[in-house]
Amino acid sequence: MFGLRRARANIDCHERSPFPSLAESKSTFLPIQEITENWNLSSRSKMSRSYIGGKVVDSVDFLQKRQWAWRLDLWPFAIIYGVWLAAIVPSLDAGDAFIVLGSLVAIHILVFLFTVWSVDFKCFVQYSKVNDIHRADTCKVTPAKFCGSKEIVPLHFRKLAGSSNSVDVEEIYFDFRKQRFIYSKEKNTFCKLPYPSKEKIGYYIKNTGYGTEAKVVAAAEKWGRNVFEYPQPTFSKLMKEQIMEPFFVFQVFCVGLWCLDEYWYYSLFTLFMLFMFESTMAKSRLKTLTELRRVKVDSQTLMVYRSGKWVKLSGTELLPGDVVSIGRSTNQSGEDNSVPADMLILAGSAIVNEAILTGESTPQWKVSVMGRGIEEKLSPRRDKANVLFGGTKILQHTPDKTFHLKTPDGGCLAVVLRTGFETSQGKLMRTILFSTERVTANSWESGLFILFLVVFALIAAGYVLKKGLEDPTRSKYKLFLSCSLIITSVIPPELPMELSIAVNTSLIALARRGIYCTEPFRIPFAGKVDICCFDKTGTLTSDDMEFSGVGGLTANEDLETDISKLPTRTLEILASCHALVFVDNKLVGDPLEKAALKGIDWSYKSDEKSMPKKGGGNAVQIVQRHHFASHLKRMGVVVRVQEQFFAFVKGAPETIQERLVDVPAFYMKTYKKHTRQGSRVLALAYKSLPEMTVSEARSLEREVVESGLTFAGFAVFNCPIRGDSATILSELKGSSHDLVMITGDQALTACHVAGQVNIISKPALILGKGKNSEEYEWVSPDETDIIKYSENEAEALSESYDLCIGGDCIEMLQQTSGILKVIPYVKVFARVAPEQKELIMTTFKSVGRVTLMCGDGTNDVGALKQAHIGVALLNAIPPAQKEKSSSEAPSKNDSAKSGKTKKLKSIVENGEGPSKSRAVSRSESTSNQAGNRHLTAAEMQREKLKKLMNELNEEGDGSTRIHAGNRHLTVAEMQREKLKILMLELNEEGDGRSAPIVKLGDASMASPFTAKHASVAPTTDVIRQGRSTLVTTLQMFKILGLNCLATAYVLSVMNLDGVKLGDVQATISGVFTAAFFLFISHARPLPTLSAERPHPNIFCSYVFLSLLGQFAVHLFFLISSVKEAEKYMPDECIEPDSNFHPNLVNTVSYMVGMMLQVATFAVNYMGHPFNQSISENKPFLYALLASVGFFTVITSDLFRDLNDWLKLVPLPRALRDKLMIWALLMFLCCYTWERLLRWAFPGKMPAWRKQQQHVAATIEKKKSL
Repeated sequence: MFGLRRARANIDCHERSPFPSLAESKSTFLPIQEITENWNLSSRSKMSRSYIGGKVVDSVDFLQKRQWAWRLDLWPFAIIYGVWLAAIVPSLDAGDAFIVLGSLVAIHILVFLFTVWSVDFKCFVQYSKVNDIHRADTCKVTPAKFCGSKEIVPLHFRKLAGSSNSVDVEEIYFDFRKQRFIYSKEKNTFCKLPYPSKEKIGYYIKNTGYGTEAKVVAAAEKWGRNVFEYPQPTFSKLMKEQIMEPFFVFQVFCVGLWCLDEYWYYSLFTLFMLFMFESTMAKSRLKTLTELRRVKVDSQTLMVYRSGKWVKLSGTELLPGDVVSIGRSTNQSGEDNSVPADMLILAGSAIVNEAILTGESTPQWKVSVMGRGIEEKLSPRRDKANVLFGGTKILQHTPDKTFHLKTPDGGCLAVVLRTGFETSQGKLMRTILFSTERVTANSWESGLFILFLVVFALIAAGYVLKKGLEDPTRSKYKLFLSCSLIITSVIPPELPMELSIAVNTSLIALARRGIYCTEPFRIPFAGKVDICCFDKTGTLTSDDMEFSGVGGLTANEDLETDISKLPTRTLEILASCHALVFVDNKLVGDPLEKAALKGIDWSYKSDEKSMPKKGGGNAVQIVQRHHFASHLKRMGVVVRVQEQFFAFVKGAPETIQERLVDVPAFYMKTYKKHTRQGSRVLALAYKSLPEMTVSEARSLEREVVESGLTFAGFAVFNCPIRGDSATILSELKGSSHDLVMITGDQALTACHVAGQVNIISKPALILGKGKNSEEYEWVSPDETDIIKYSENEAEALSESYDLCIGGDCIEMLQQTSGILKVIPYVKVFARVAPEQKELIMTTFKSVGRVTLMCGDGTNDVGALKQAHIGVALLNAIPPAQKEKSSSEAPSKNDSAKSGKTKKLKSIVENGEGPSKSRAVSRSESTSNQAGNRHLTAAEMQREKLKKLMNELNEEGDGSTRIHAGNRHLTVAEMQREKLKILMLELNEEGDGRSAPIVKLGDASMASPFTAKHASVAPTTDVIRQGRSTLVTTLQMFKILGLNCLATAYVLSVMNLDGVKLGDVQATISGVFTAAFFLFISHARPLPTLSAERPHPNIFCSYVFLSLLGQFAVHLFFLISSVKEAEKYMPDECIEPDSNFHPNLVNTVSYMVGMMLQVATFAVNYMGHPFNQSISENKPFLYALLASVGFFTVITSDLFRDLNDWLKLVPLPRALRDKLMIWALLMFLCCYTWERLLRWAFPGKMPAWRKQQQHVAATIEKKKSL
């Protein structure tokens, strides 16, 4: 017995939740005694629960399944049915007795359904909580925020072989979302199944794999096979899940009520639409899950070191801790095999394509972990240059023959770290797999909004019940049916459908632009973003670096651009201190290092040797590399020039300064001058090494190589800003967003670039240590303004200056209380480490900012995941740019015509879609981007076809047929191609019912949003779609609310007067409503962002005043119209419970109701400044015009047969004229009221400063206690 006396165990996942507070930055275990006390208190006094934030699981309850006979959904009802049989049946007639039985059965079914809908209710009914873990057989898992819903999972107990054969160890665990959590006796809690991925370096170097078969069996039992296993769902199973959803059951219940009230056509039409929608959803999910199941762990055969010898094993049989030989290999189809698991390289090196995980097409150099301190612990983020990630492909490898354990096939020696769903590929698979669930927007607000409507419904139902009971002649059955219809009428059954469409439409639109989202719940956050943060290098600036020259060689601050005048050592450092590599005979690597090599006119060969292209110098042979590390801000190499060994180092000027033997007096002044001009500056240094062998040189530790250096100048590079960066950031700034730069570059460079891209517009101040003291002070870039630092004056300073701080200042702020007082007001963060980028995001969020982070997905991973909206940019071309064909080159008339027709053939035959349109030349990417990035592939297709047809017609070659290569397209064929374009457009638009399938390679493990663009333009796309989703959601709530309130009034007050609608009338009304919702949900956002912000929440003054004001106008119009109609039929007696029959009051009620419906959609449609206006949304405009025309026709009684079919009686001319005038006045009143409220209550920037001051004051108070 573990002595665990509790009903709740807290989970420690060693990771943060997506939205943690600063207090959650450290994981702590809650003692079992405290948990027990909390649980006992909660059981007695219903105190709130205490959670420990985790990325996957928050907490777990221990449960024991009740015996079948003792379930609360069985034995109580058995007693109730017995009472009914013994007491009710003898005392009532058969009809009433069966009505009671029907009610009991309905309640029983409802209880059963609640066990399906609510995990908590199911636990209450079918399980009992237990205080002893060994009495439990199942557990209720409560996940962290945005990690799914609660689940009941089996609790497993098994015996494992211990250190001694006579002692077995009991293991208790459960599996949740493809992850295993094991109970730890020492920590009295559950922990994630540990993998050997954070051990000391010495542990891996000494590892020789599994020595015995028993250890292999134990490891296989612990970690399982290296596969992605998840069951293939069937259509029937998915359909069953869909139709058991609460809203679907509620919709079917409403259909049943309408059938009882004799609305057969309307009920059948609604039921048919429901099943069509749900079956489409189920089919779409089945397609998505089937697509995901195709991703498998590569089963290639590898050499694995087990039991002291090398054996051949499949990749699916690998276990954490296995020592393997891995290298480039191909499968039967000639494609490169992928790495089957995450592995740490012990010996050798490899060039790897990681595009399937990060989307980054530039190959990555992976090197051995040898040379590191054996006491250092492996860090997943810091040491990624030493790890081969599962799913990536090795392009080439180099074995190390000096390591004590030799590989038999010439591969790299590696040790397996993680397998299955715990690999990087597995984690991405989990993210994609569990993001396929149905998504909604503002779900908690939906519940509160419905609750608000239900209050009105209860008042109306109570009124009907009171009046009905006063009339003894009324049927009680009809009375209760009316009350049920009133209450259900205010709960819009189509709400989840509409909210899903709002989110999925945005996902589809983003996917068409090459932006993929793995976490759809973040879409609404994009519309609430108020601060946008950007990385600099490779994000705001181009990857095309330009070598400007070398400075600092003399006291003269000017650059030396003449290569022939540069010192030999400086040239040799630039030529050899890099990580360039040849892949398939092509030189790949950092653009800066390629620019340096090109700038000094040296060549680099595949044998790792550099030499001048023109000759006349010595070749430099690279012997050992210490790759660039972001936390060190430098890299170094050991080279051999002739027979002499040298250490060459380059890095950040302030980092190299600390490692120089002699620092020139002009050192700081020189590099600051160039950084102030926005240049990228690297300090170069070297030292001679004593005589040694090549093997001794390769074994030199990094600290030895990179210390005691001699200065060799500053390499200065010009990093041009991307053509659209300034334009995009200006648009963001003009649309009420604050802009921030977060970069690892020098502060002066960052400030210069920030000024060019409109991040800063006021004079800049940089925080740093004073020259003659250890105190910090604010200094202007030209050092003319100096202000003493005070953490309490940051807010006041930000009013007049734009503030900039460095990574060292962030460390200082962490040690004091200034982090919440300073960071929220800073515009530029320079020289920050990846961990500090994450801290900055956390700080912004803690003060109430809604954050967007845009980076390259490598050094920015932590910040991208921490932000509300993380956009990882991949070095690709935007999908909506025009393709430039080589056939368009100027030539003779015939060749020009041939080029056009060939291009036409390419369009109409190949169906150029999004994937084709991505292949554009780099020179066009900037010029075409601003104008074309909002075009869909279908629009581009149509424009290209139209342009080419016009050109050919002008040349006399397009009247009847177009020559496309050797094929002739007739007019009929051209018509068919146009239809193909229309189909492509429809396919691209989608129906909004299902999100697009996100595939590996499209998604990135770095960020929830992945953009295949080489610019920051996707940030505006994401924000536009986010705003569009918010606005669409808001208008849906308003429209549904007004429709439901009007329906509740019609069913209550007017129903008492005998006013009813016909079956056909209700069906026609439902068709119009469905069409309107379909068309408004597909409104496209405007191509430019507006300064006005959308309202972030439903519960605000604007929404409530708008609803109440319009409902008052609708109510007045409705009452007045019915009263006016009653004047023309005062003597007719209408029975409330009588069947529907046409009369003047019913006719007027129907016409007025439909007029209100059209006015509601037209008035509350949120067009400019976020979405298309009504006139631009053509389908919605035509639907409105059609409905207005339809109502004009039926009101004017132009077609008597149509009115007879609709059960409408002729209207007196005076009444008809009044209705038309009143309808116009009603529309004008509602339109004026809505526009007045939009003007009076515009969306505003969140008041985050008050929250920042409150949070800072709270922390100060806690420190003072």
